[in-house]
Amino acid sequence: MTVFVYLISAAFSILSLNSVTLATTAPTEKEVLEAMEKSTRFMMNTVSNRGGFLYHYSEDLSKQWGEIPARKSQIWVQPPGTPTVGDMLIEAYKGTGDSQYLKYAARVAEVLIWGQHPAGGWHYFVDFDPAGIRKFYEEVASQCRGWEEFYYYYGNATFDDDVTASASRFLLHLYTTSLDPRYKPGLVKALDFVLRSQYPIGGWPQRYPLRYDFSHEGHPDYTSFYTYNDGVISNNIYLLLEAYERLGNEEYQKAAYRGMDFYILSQLPPPQAGWAQQYDLNLKPAWARSYEPASLCSSETVENIHDLEIFYKITGDARYLRPIPEAIQWLENSTVNTDPSKKGSHATFYEVGSNRPLYVHHESRDGKLTRYWVDHEPVELPEYGMWFKVDIQAIKREYERVKGLTPEKAMAEYLAMKQASRLPSPATPEEASKLITSLDKRGAWITEISFLDTDNYADNPPLKFRGIDTRTYVSNMYKLISYLRSIRGR
Repeated sequence: MTVFVYLISAAFSILSLNSVTLATTAPTEKEVLEAMEKSTRFMMNTVSNRGGFLYHYSEDLSKQWGEIPARKSQIWVQPPGTPTVGDMLIEAYKGTGDSQYLKYAARVAEVLIWGQHPAGGWHYFVDFDPAGIRKFYEEVASQCRGWEEFYYYYGNATFDDDVTASASRFLLHLYTTSLDPRYKPGLVKALDFVLRSQYPIGGWPQRYPLRYDFSHEGHPDYTSFYTYNDGVISNNIYLLLEAYERLGNEEYQKAAYRGMDFYILSQLPPPQAGWAQQYDLNLKPAWARSYEPASLCSSETVENIHDLEIFYKITGDARYLRPIPEAIQWLENSTVNTDPSKKGSHATFYEVGSNRPLYVHHESRDGKLTRYWVDHEPVELPEYGMWFKVDIQAIKREYERVKGLTPEKAMAEYLAMKQASRLPSPATPEEASKLITSLDKRGAWITEISFLDTDNYADNPPLKFRGIDTRTYVSNMYKLISYLRSIRGR
């Protein structure tokens, strides 16, 4: 009996050692390729809708979400939705040489071109049941408290949250990779849309064609305003620059430079030399959503300083560095907290003129968020990012460093940055092995998903469930692509 127990124990020890060995053995190229193919086949043929994607799906695919709860007839354009998958598929083709990934990317392109607005841009989503969109807005979208961009259906296209820019960028990447003429009309139409929607002084509205018909909470419709918020202007600039680099059309470069100049034009004068999230057509800070008051914005100012440094690297023109010292001075003068244990050093919003911090508060009733209001009373709860941490010394150091670069060195740094951003660092053998073994039988990476409560995200806990997440699929594929390139030595 003792011998038997010993033999069983020894056998389990051997199995355990083998498991450790297998877990730490670097996956072979064949194993990586098989995992990538299995996962992508499942995502494209089972999860996607005609080649398009939402954000999240329940494990059994019975429920689905974009940024808000979605219909089965919808796909999401807004990242990390359909164009995000498409760009990854192009990199998978480049990394593996397998033309099947290019065929999958073609399906993504076809569905985006199908859903392209007649003017040339894209809405947040594409719906294959257009007749049901109004009802969706009435019953679902307009009831998502806090997601005010979904309160009203304009029927136009949006630059918000990288929507039109991401779809355009994907078509640009696919066309210049494949040289397939099928994609050129949709691409040119999208780029012409970006050119046509630009205001003469260089900024862009949040949506286009322009609409003015949804005033609410006592404020005018904000979608025609010059908009920095959520990357509207910066995403269009970087899209046009890449289009110029790849296609050679100088109109794209000229429009991008006008966009860069808008940063200089829209900076407020000292002593409040920062930027607002959005401006009316008189270049005055303006209200947008109920929790986005007409004000200077600390986070937008930090982002704009970073963009201006990149513009210098791109152009070698020192004009783009000149607004930065006064912007840093405003940030220094606007510090409201120096205790590092607190959630932030700055308020997000500051009143024009007085420079007093503005804070957004909310009210709920019967478990549903009902309204917002703005005053000068600080908030302790994490209300819509009312606090923002600014490392002023780091901003100063980076500004001095960039200012010291010659135009040639600045351009070299920009090109190196672009190259480095194409793919993440390769996964380690252990990480690659875990990704491969964590696929279920279908080819799905099942993950824990947390989704904000759209009735009242401020007071209610998020919805948590196990499911299929598009961002996770894309991230895991990029890791395997990078790992594959590392073991191939390129």
